[in-house]
Amino acid sequence: MTSHAPHEQVTITVDGRSLRVDAGISVAAALMNAGVRAFRRSVTNTERGPLCGMGICYECRVTIAGIPHRRACLVTVSDGLDIATAAASAL
Repeated sequence: MTSHAPHEQVTITVDGRSLRVDAGISVAAALMNAGVRAFRRSVTNTERGPLCGMGICYECRVTIAGIPHRRACLVTVSDGLDIATAAASAL
């Protein structure tokens, strides 16, 4: 993993909202730090969020840079990254 200065931040967009987040963290961590708890919805419309944090459970799937079903816990934030949660679009 790339090391970053302790307070280096990047700007990401989550469901149309611009956020400043710490550089070098996962998308899942950035979303959780911003108060986002529901990343997607199940087939029964139940809100779902990360469980394992290491790519096994697939509960953290979001659309990242236009690519759906990306596991947020496995993608590192980068400046300008656009993220859409299925939980927000289903409301």
